[in-house]
Amino acid sequence: EFLSTGKLEFLEKLKKEIPTGLVEWLPIPGLGPKRAAMIWKALNITTFAELEAAAKAGKLRDLPGMGAKSEAAILEGIASLSRRIVRIPLGRAYPIAQALIDEFKKVKGVVDAQPGGSLRRMRDTVGDLDILVASKDPQAVMDMFVKLPRIHRVLGKGPTKSSIEFNDGLRVQLWVHPPQEFGTASIYATGSKEHNIRLREMALAKDLSLSDHSFKNIIDGSEIFCATEEEVYDVLGLPWIPPELREDRGEIQAAKANKLPKLIQKKDVKADLQMHSTWSDGKLSMLEMARASAKRGMKVIAITDHSVSLGVTGGLSMERHKEQAKEIKKIQKQLGDSILVLHASEVEIRADGTLDYPDEFLASLDLVVASLHTSLRQPREKVTQRVINAIRNPHVDIIGHPTGRLIQEREGADLDMEAVLQAAAETGVAMEINAHPARLDLDDIHARRAKELGIPIALNTDAHSEEDLDMLPYGVATARRAWLAKNDVINCWPKDKLLKWLKKRGK
Repeated sequence: EFLSTGKLEFLEKLKKEIPTGLVEWLPIPGLGPKRAAMIWKALNITTFAELEAAAKAGKLRDLPGMGAKSEAAILEGIASLSRRIVRIPLGRAYPIAQALIDEFKKVKGVVDAQPGGSLRRMRDTVGDLDILVASKDPQAVMDMFVKLPRIHRVLGKGPTKSSIEFNDGLRVQLWVHPPQEFGTASIYATGSKEHNIRLREMALAKDLSLSDHSFKNIIDGSEIFCATEEEVYDVLGLPWIPPELREDRGEIQAAKANKLPKLIQKKDVKADLQMHSTWSDGKLSMLEMARASAKRGMKVIAITDHSVSLGVTGGLSMERHKEQAKEIKKIQKQLGDSILVLHASEVEIRADGTLDYPDEFLASLDLVVASLHTSLRQPREKVTQRVINAIRNPHVDIIGHPTGRLIQEREGADLDMEAVLQAAAETGVAMEINAHPARLDLDDIHARRAKELGIPIALNTDAHSEEDLDMLPYGVATARRAWLAKNDVINCWPKDKLLKWLKKRGK
């Protein structure tokens, strides 16, 4: 109907019945369709701004089913949403950028293409997409760029820089430089701003001016062109600094002292210690997940189907877990030595701070991941104590996605993370970097602090399908931003070392 007429009759009917502005309210936590309709009908308001004004004026609390607490929650939800909507999740931005780069590399004259900005530094969210191309024929690249499918409008087109906006509002900026300038251009486009300021200061100390085009000698005006980033850093007397570290958090000083860490790489990861099967809310059987993991080079996996109280996921009772353990023994015989399957569980840290299963049952599992999923809005002291309780349980091995955040959907629990990490340092519990791009939790800042405290890090996909296993690079990127080497991450340890660590923890 849409293809033939350009509209949908039913949608047009709905637009007449229900103001379209109400749809913008729905991402606000705690404000579902029924409550949104009730507010609209009671107060005759339809826009985001009107809702915020009504909440601030105290007009929501007297409505049916509301109250001062609900009103405050809506205001906090609006504030939370406004903090999130200006940036794009890494998991959305990265594949789009890679697809564009693949197209640019097909254009005649293109020598190289790569992302820039916070995307190349692999931050968990990015602003506009920045892409840098080295080409002998800039015009051909620009012409191709502004004719891409799904473009809403061309924001600007020039000989070296163009900008577009796609139909979904995503903006992309493209820079094209001659190949001999690609090194300086790449560093300039990658940032961060603070990192680049440090580099320019070092250049000035050598009577050089550093731009995206070249180094220019301040005294005689001569130029040094750099086709690669390595050449740029070499002129400054530094080793190449990985993009993930370029945040002015000590990387320049470490490079000067030749103390940059040898960062973890995807190929180093040989175990995935959180994933789910059809026994709870996964899409594939345990055998299928094991084979898919082995195909990706994993030597050890843990099936961590949910515990009983998380009913929405089909959490397992202790009886069901015992049945699952028998099934794992059967599939292990089929798999042979190709991969080791551990019988584990992602155990809920309940609202009262207790765990879903008694200690004697937890002790029977090969591995225990304890996680927060519910009551995330509890006061800081209470929700922090819940996590610390789990850390201090002798049968817990890993704290999964510690804050429970969902990027751009839900802010994490307001944890006193220093207190949490100090407790983990005391007990030796591992803290997880969850590789799902909607989580990336721990974030890079807290993961680096964990490393400083000597806390082991677990890097898991939390896969619920085979496709989810391919999200590992996002977790690796976060680990790299945290300055982690492979020895810091238990998933990179040899199988014998990992099993010895679990055994030492009472497994």
